[in-house]
Amino acid sequence: MTDSAVKLSPEETLSGLLDHCLKAGADAADARYGVSGSVSVSVRKGKLEGIEREENAGISLRCFFGKRQAHVSGADLSREGLTALAERCVAMARAVPEDRFCGLPEAALLTGGQTRLDLTGEAELSPETLEADALAAEAAALAVPGVKTVAGCGASWNRSSSWVAATNGFRGHKTGTSVSLGLAAVAERNGQMERDYDSWSVRRRSDMPAAADIGRTAGERTIARLGARKLATQKAAVIFDRRVADSLIGAFLSAISGPSVARGVSFLKDRMGEAVFAPGIYITDDPARPMGMGSRLYDGEGLPVRETHLIEDGRLTGWLLNLPSARQLGLDPNGFASPGFGDPPGVSTSNVYLRPGKDSPGALAKAAGKGLLVTDMFGPSINPNTGDYSVGVAGFWFEDGEIAWPVSEVTVAGELPSMFARLIPANDLELRGTRDAPSILIEGMNLAGS
Repeated sequence: MTDSAVKLSPEETLSGLLDHCLKAGADAADARYGVSGSVSVSVRKGKLEGIEREENAGISLRCFFGKRQAHVSGADLSREGLTALAERCVAMARAVPEDRFCGLPEAALLTGGQTRLDLTGEAELSPETLEADALAAEAAALAVPGVKTVAGCGASWNRSSSWVAATNGFRGHKTGTSVSLGLAAVAERNGQMERDYDSWSVRRRSDMPAAADIGRTAGERTIARLGARKLATQKAAVIFDRRVADSLIGAFLSAISGPSVARGVSFLKDRMGEAVFAPGIYITDDPARPMGMGSRLYDGEGLPVRETHLIEDGRLTGWLLNLPSARQLGLDPNGFASPGFGDPPGVSTSNVYLRPGKDSPGALAKAAGKGLLVTDMFGPSINPNTGDYSVGVAGFWFEDGEIAWPVSEVTVAGELPSMFARLIPANDLELRGTRDAPSILIEGMNLAGS
């Protein structure tokens, strides 16, 4: 980075870059300046295995020439480098085919509120602190009788900041930190090897369980999987543990993606306003969650965001729209553009959760009688047009609400529209990620085993 670039603030850098674009002939432009840093450690057999530190800075730029757009990115933040980046992007925008749905939002649509968000937890954690946490987690896992080894154990601290700007007048800034700790334990019995894990990523270290508790959980989960059996092919109730239940919410979000609906490749494309889930089911996007991993004050195009019930009392309320998909569908954008500013926006949510039910997972299992508790998944397959769903799983067979034995090498299959309609949430929701769900019971699933 040159001395001239160091003297410029990120806001000044973006403003100068956008001015270069307009002077080079662009009709409009937006850009993002990102800075990130991280410290991570890994341990093995009670000793430090590695320390890694990363520092990155870069810029992304998107230019418009009529109904044409192009985007570029680079790490040269000198005046000369930024000028060359702007000229290259404008030249590319002149040459590409038209996209009649592209463009920046009108200034009147932009959020008129605060556009600076601070999600900072701890200041930088030292490698020594991270190493101590990782060693404590590894030792706790190895202390569980039967655990043979820990395949990988690491801890990290991360920081990221982004500044965004556009020629329609929008300016925004977001900064945040996160702390992560995770490990996988391995156990063996009678020649059969199993592994399981636990991992956490939070804004504040104080919101994470103690390192020893994380390690112990990973070890106990691994031991519980020893002696796994196969199941006979049958129909049965399935409870998706909260560790994996959010994948069903992810399948729902993909089906209500505005671009997918606009292309006609969604099994929910004709279900707007209809009951998709049972009465009483709510799926909510909450961008204002304090210290949430996905919290935001504006979407990827600078449009306002708000708490939104995507499913309200079982009914589908709307699509996830960015400006291009809204234009294509003849609708108004609704604040679900993914981080654009320098890139064409996709769609994304912030902090999505399925509202919990009233019964515990154990109560749901007892009511179901017998079935499969799924605790691990391998490569879900979804037909976006029909909602046909299948996934390889591992977990536990339960009878009369109690775990009977571990199960592996089973495929669970069904049709997502029917699965959504039968879905019953438990009461064990934890808000810890960008997409959270309690355990979920779905009866009458197809199980393919031996």
